[in-house]
Amino acid sequence: MKAMILEKIGRIEDKPLHMVDLQEPSIKGSELLVKIITCGVCRSNLHLIEGDWLKYGIPPKLPIIPGHEIIGKVESIGEEVKHFREGDRVGIQPLYSSCLNCEYCLSGNEHLCNERQIVGDTENGGYAEYIKINELFAYRVPDNIDDKAAPLFCPGVTAYRAVKMAMPQPNEKIGIFGIGGVGHIAIQIAKLYGVEVIAITRSKLHQELAYKLGAKIGYDGSSLDKAIVFAPSNDAIKMAIKSVKKGGIIVLGVFGSIDEFMFVDEKIIKGSVIGSRKDMKDVLDLASKGLIKIITEEFRLDDANEALKRLKNGLIEGRAVLRI
Repeated sequence: MKAMILEKIGRIEDKPLHMVDLQEPSIKGSELLVKIITCGVCRSNLHLIEGDWLKYGIPPKLPIIPGHEIIGKVESIGEEVKHFREGDRVGIQPLYSSCLNCEYCLSGNEHLCNERQIVGDTENGGYAEYIKINELFAYRVPDNIDDKAAPLFCPGVTAYRAVKMAMPQPNEKIGIFGIGGVGHIAIQIAKLYGVEVIAITRSKLHQELAYKLGAKIGYDGSSLDKAIVFAPSNDAIKMAIKSVKKGGIIVLGVFGSIDEFMFVDEKIIKGSVIGSRKDMKDVLDLASKGLIKIITEEFRLDDANEALKRLKNGLIEGRAVLRI
C-alpha cells in the first residue's frame, strides 16, 4: 500500500512526510481491514510532525503514519467479526483501542483508559491506503453522510465532548476561542442547546466562517457564562478564564498553562479530549439528521505536506481532507 510516513521530526516546510510502499496490514480475530477513502488533517498531526509535543512524549515512536479521522470501506474481516461485513462503510476516530476492563472503560469513558492506543500516534494512521482496526472501535457511517465528512471522527467528536463538558443551558453566552477544524463544528453543536455563541479568533477567514454559522464575532468585555478553548495559546486560555463570570466553566481542549487562578471566583476548569465511543455515535446521529455541516478542502494523499503547510499558515477555512 501507499502511505505518507514520518521518519524524522521536521518543519512542515521541509516536507518531512514521504510517500513509501508498505505491506498492507494483516488481520485476525475481531479485526477489520479498511480501505481508506478519506482522512482529515488535524492540527495535532502538525504538532506531532514538527515536534511541538515532544515534551509530552508525542510521537511515542518513529516511524509513524499520521492521521486519525478516517472514512473507508471494509475490505476484509477477521474470523471472529460479528457486526460488519465486507463493503460496509466505516469510520475511525483517534481512539484505536482500550482495555475495556478498567474503571474508565466500564463507565463509558474508554477514551481515558490508561492503556488506550491512539490512531496515528501509537498506531499507524490514515495517511495511507489501508488501516486495520478492531470492530469494537469502528463505527458504521450512515448512508446520507458523505465520504468527505471524515472530520466528524476527530473535530466532530472533540467538539461534541467539549460542548457537553461545558454543560450549556438555553440563553447562556458561550465563548469559543479558536475557530477552525474543531471550532466551526463546536459553534454548530453549541447552538443546538439554544445558547448565544461568541467566536473569538484573530483569523479573518475564520471570523467570516463563524459568522456564516450564526456566531457573534469577538469578545466585547462582557461576562461569558462558559468558555471553550481550542486555540493552542496560553494567551487564549488566560483570556477565556478572565472572561467567564464567577462560578462559570472553562473547558480546555488544548495543551496550555494556567497562570494565576483566582480561586475565590469559584470558576471551574475542565479538560476535554476526543470522546467516548458513545460520544462518537451521538455525533454520527446528529450529522445524519443534517445538524452538523463540515466545511472541507480536499487534497491528494501525496499533497499531505502542502495541506499541513496551509493549515499552519491559517489558510484552511474549516478542515483539510486527504482523498486517498
